[in-house]
Amino acid sequence: MSTTIEFPDRAAREFRDAARVQQALTAPIERRALAWLARRTPEPVSPDHLTALGFAAQLFAGASYAAARWNKYALLLVVFFIAANWLGDSLDGTLARYRRRLRPRYGFYVDHMVDTFGAVFLTAGLAASGYVHWQIAAAMLAAFLVLSIETYLAAYTLHEFRLSYGLFGPTELRILLIAGTIALLVHPFARLFGHRFLLFDVGGACAAAGMLGMAAVGAIRHTMQLYSEERRS
Repeated sequence: MSTTIEFPDRAAREFRDAARVQQALTAPIERRALAWLARRTPEPVSPDHLTALGFAAQLFAGASYAAARWNKYALLLVVFFIAANWLGDSLDGTLARYRRRLRPRYGFYVDHMVDTFGAVFLTAGLAASGYVHWQIAAAMLAAFLVLSIETYLAAYTLHEFRLSYGLFGPTELRILLIAGTIALLVHPFARLFGHRFLLFDVGGACAAAGMLGMAAVGAIRHTMQLYSEERRS
């Protein structure tokens, strides 16, 4: 009985990175901005440093949401840290590609585990802020995780890593989150059908429903595609 031993270097050579699909509204401008930043990033700054920056910024954004329970001006810190999260989370991969220092398996795994833990901390901070009910924050986190799982499974099975759905991608979501956070400083409530709701309860419910809808559509489409490609004769 023979046993095949898979050595790490061989596994790396056989790994095929998934094609990135990014068709969001801001994608063309964002690509040019990131390329400009990558060319001007000091050599001592590595993609790992930027990943760490993005993760730390998301943690601080969550902590700032929690602090806003006692001082609403902590919401301004949230805006700053969300912008810093965009810089670190978006520029790390661009910088690695620009410097031709790609580590596709490491980068994919670390980047998305960082996103997952960051999302947990961010929604926990939201739940503690008093600007959204914890049930809505939990629904947003659950919907994000479901959409993430669908995306990662599609990347594994179809070699297609979808970064956007329609005109919306991570940057558009950050822009909406920043706009909503600024609105909280002025008016944290919304009126619908004659009733008053927390603004982020309405926005969070819409976001959760939207992410679950995108996950469901993606799951149906990818299931049909895989069935067609691997249909038994």
